Amino acid sequence: MKRVLLLVLFLAVAYWLKSGNDLPEPAATSAAASTATLPGEQQPDREADQSASDELSQAFASRQSNLQLAGSGRVVKLLRDDTQGSPHQRFLLRTSTGLTLLVAHNIELAPRLNDLAEGDTVSFYGEYEWNDKGGVIHWTHHDPAGRHPDGWLEHRGQRYQ
Repeated sequence: MKRVLLLVLFLAVAYWLKSGNDLPEPAATSAAASTATLPGEQQPDREADQSASDELSQAFASRQSNLQLAGSGRVVKLLRDDTQGSPHQRFLLRTSTGLTLLVAHNIELAPRLNDLAEGDTVSFYGEYEWNDKGGVIHWTHHDPAGRHPDGWLEHRGQRYQ
């Protein structure tokens, strides 16, 4: 099962990369812009957020994969669902350090983030896979077989797993 999921994820990322989807350039942010919250959002834990950003930056710099990581970022682009194999909701997040991540959220095993919009903040816990565009976060859901750490996404105070 895990091999099939990894194959599906690999094929989805390969298709995404081959289709010429360019990631947006990192935007210049001020301290005020990077710390602003939207109505209904909780104020982030700055120390934990910085630690998570450091871990992601280190994983990217050292080209590491298969790491369970937590973090958060702003949605910079909503993408079409990947419908090959298990369906995945896909979107791009930009972290406070400027790293861009593709989030591949299995909507067969976890609820879709229906009200997701560009500019929203999303927190995550999932498996990080390195790629030269920033990386992929997947396994953002409960593992029904109990063989993989459960992941999640949080958006506007609600946890999706």
